[in-house]
Amino acid sequence: MDDKKLSRLRRARATRARIALAKTHRLAIHRSNLHIYASLLSPDGGKVLASASTAEAEVRSQLGAGKGGNIAAAKLVGARIAAKAKAAGVEQVAFDRSGFLYHGRVKALAEAAREAGLKF
Repeated sequence: MDDKKLSRLRRARATRARIALAKTHRLAIHRSNLHIYASLLSPDGGKVLASASTAEAEVRSQLGAGKGGNIAAAKLVGARIAAKAKAAGVEQVAFDRSGFLYHGRVKALAEAAREAGLKF
C-alpha cells in the first residue's frame, strides 16, 4: 500500500477507537473516484443496519451515467442514508469519515444527512 492510503487508515483507526468507546451508532463512509458509500453500523460488533451509495441502481438512474463522484451525488446519498437510519429507529450517530478530509463530497454527504434529520 502507498503512504497516502496508510496515513488515511491510521487516521481512521484513531477515530474508530474514540467512537467505539462512546458506544454509539456509527455512520461510516467510503469515497472512491467513481462512487461514495455510506453505512450505518450498530455499536455492538458493527452490524450494518442501513446503507446507501451511488452504486445503487435507483441512485444511478437519478444521477445519470458517470455522475456518482460529485457533490450532488454525495448529497443524495446523505439524504438516503438519513431516511434509512430513521426507518431503522436511529436518530443519533457518530460520523466516521474513514480518515478522509472533511471537505468536498464528505462534507456534502454529512451536511445532507444532518439536514434530513440525523444528529451527529
